[in-house]
Amino acid sequence: MNVFAVPGIPEVEPGDDIAELVEERIDLEPGDVLLVASTIVSKAEGRTANLAEFPASPRAEELADRLGEISGEEKDPRFAQAVLEESTEIIMEAPFLLTSTRFGHIGVNAGIDRSNTGDADLLLLPKRPNESADRIRSALSQDVPVVVTDTCGRPFRHGQRGVALGWAGMPASRDWRGERDRDGHELEVTVESVVDELASTANLVSGEGDDGLPVVVVRDWEFGNHEGSDNLFRAVDGDFVRQALRGWEFARD
Repeated sequence: MNVFAVPGIPEVEPGDDIAELVEERIDLEPGDVLLVASTIVSKAEGRTANLAEFPASPRAEELADRLGEISGEEKDPRFAQAVLEESTEIIMEAPFLLTSTRFGHIGVNAGIDRSNTGDADLLLLPKRPNESADRIRSALSQDVPVVVTDTCGRPFRHGQRGVALGWAGMPASRDWRGERDRDGHELEVTVESVVDELASTANLVSGEGDDGLPVVVVRDWEFGNHEGSDNLFRAVDGDFVRQALRGWEFARD
């Protein structure tokens, strides 16, 4: 497959049409997958905010005080309040805030960004990334799948990688269960998260700093003759790591 960034995407403003910005710069082809960084989706949807919009509650004050004590740096309780308002659950309170967003993604600080925010203090994740992906896809002249991406850390490993927040026009996963390996054994548990794999692939060419390449095209890749699934975020009752973290307390050595 071929992977390349779309050059020349300008600074995105509220109300901008991402599909139009893309198609002004590239001709999409049947079979392409369009991957769009959540940063510009959020900007187009007006998801910037200032800390003054989040007066701190007692709970936010408590979280900020504890994090400040652990880190030795003063923490702004208004930021903690923003995280609270963008989350359905605080899974870990220390040494950082690990939260579940309203659309099911789990990440640090509800995915709120304090870089590449323009004139605002904060950049919030899209409210409903699947709907965002579908809007972009519907506005394209070529019918191609769209994936909204972000970067986040991973348990048990250093570093960040690209992940999918929302998608439209393709399943989230390839389901290999029921197929057979080279020895004829039936696969029983393998479900491949292709939207995450495509998001990580896009991240290799879009970069993380000031590259200014928030849109990537994957070309000549095929989903294949597999069953598909839209299950990406684990249900709470089957997420045993999440359940374990709920009962875990941070202890400083």
